[in-house]
Order: sequence, then structure tokens, then C-alpha cells
Amino acid sequence: MPDYTGIDNSPAREYIFYPREYHSAPPYYAFDLTVPVDEDVSITCRFYKGNDSWPWILFFHGNGEVVSDYDELSLFYIKRKLNLVVTDYRGYGASTGEPTLTDLVRDAPVLFHAVKKELANKGQRQSLWLMGRSLGSMPAIELAYHHPDQFKGLIIESGFPSVVRLILHLNIPAGAIELEPIYDACIEMIRSITLPTLVIHGEYDTLVPLKEAEDLYNNLGAPDKKLVIIDAADHNDIMFVGLNQYFAALHAFINSHG
Repeated sequence: MPDYTGIDNSPAREYIFYPREYHSAPPYYAFDLTVPVDEDVSITCRFYKGNDSWPWILFFHGNGEVVSDYDELSLFYIKRKLNLVVTDYRGYGASTGEPTLTDLVRDAPVLFHAVKKELANKGQRQSLWLMGRSLGSMPAIELAYHHPDQFKGLIIESGFPSVVRLILHLNIPAGAIELEPIYDACIEMIRSITLPTLVIHGEYDTLVPLKEAEDLYNNLGAPDKKLVIIDAADHNDIMFVGLNQYFAALHAFINSHG
């Protein structure tokens, strides 16, 4: 398993996370759940429900984003008969604590189990899909590796196989940390993932280059996998530049594995 302690204790951590404390009241079709993840630390999840019978996507958002940012974006999912639950990270939105890579992946199963319990309590469908965008690809990949029997499929959007490649690409100062063992551990984990997987990436992504999506796709152990490249899209405009292509791929993937 990847050990992120060295990165967390280095100057790199300050460059990796961009927490925002913004949090607004949920819209009428949504509700929040506060999940304790550690002593005096809790994380907020927001559930966007269109219909009880629709599948649910557990969504780990990108860096600099918070759950409230998805109040409008969730409508694109609901329009396509998909319910969405978005999780924050430590220090993001109304969540407490300080973000680290170690906690980012360690909190994921706690959040997942809390979400699953909440869905069961509200009589919702238990067929969960797992999705991670950008930084959110890390907890999504960890869950897909550790709990493959709990999800119908994995979706990675604008993601990467290892944060190591991001550190090198962005010239983030990491001190004297040995990055290669972390990268190797990430690749080994990805090669063990057998869940059906959809990888979506922008053709002209400058923050997380397309090569990262290709490396992720090529190393996935899943026999059922697909890579969709959104023409002319960058990192943060991918959904809107390729709106129809993006959601056609997402909808087809979920429908074919439902």
C-alpha cells in the first residue's frame, strides 16, 4: 500500500491541497450528513436525490472544490436519472481538521460506510457507483481496491494513477522523499482493481496531462474498462466542453453494468 507519510510531512503538502471553507444550505432536493472520521474531526457529505429508484454515485470531488459547488452541477446528473452523493475532505467546506494524503485515503472507507448506512436508512437503492474527479481519484481508487464487492463500477474523471506524477509534473518541492516506492505501490494497487472502470479525461488537460489517464487505463487490471477522451477539453472545463459526450459515456457505462 502507498505510504504518504513522507509527503504529508514535507513542503509538498501545502502545494497539493487547496481547502475552502465555503458551505451553503443544501437545495430542496438535497440533504447533508456529517460523518465523524476522527477525534474532533468530521466530514460533510451532501446527498442529491432525484428519485428513490435511481442508482447512486458516491463522488469524491476535485481539489479546491466543496460539496456546495455541486448544487447546480448535480442537476446534470439528476436530468440523466442519476442520484449523487458528494463528499468533502478534512478542512474543506464545513468539514473540520487539516487535509493530508494519508487521511484522504484513510477517511474514504469511513465515509463510504456512513453513506451506505444512510442510504439503507432512507430505503434507497444499494447499488452504488464510485466516482473520483482529479484529487478525488485517490480515495476512489483506494475504495475500488479494498472494497470491490461493494460497488457496481468505478469512474475516474481527470484523474491520475499516482500523486507522485503530479508532484513531478508541477515541480512541487518534495524535499528528499523517495517518490519511486510510492509510485510503484500505487501502480501495483491499480493493477489489482478488477471493477468495471470508465476513465474520462480532457484532451488538452494541462494540470493533469492526458498521459496520466492513459497510464491509469493501461495499468488497470479490470478486463472491462474504457477510456473516453473529451475533445479540446482542459482540466476544469471538461464537463461543459464535452457535455453530451461526457454524460453519454457516463450514462451508457452505468446502464450497461446495472
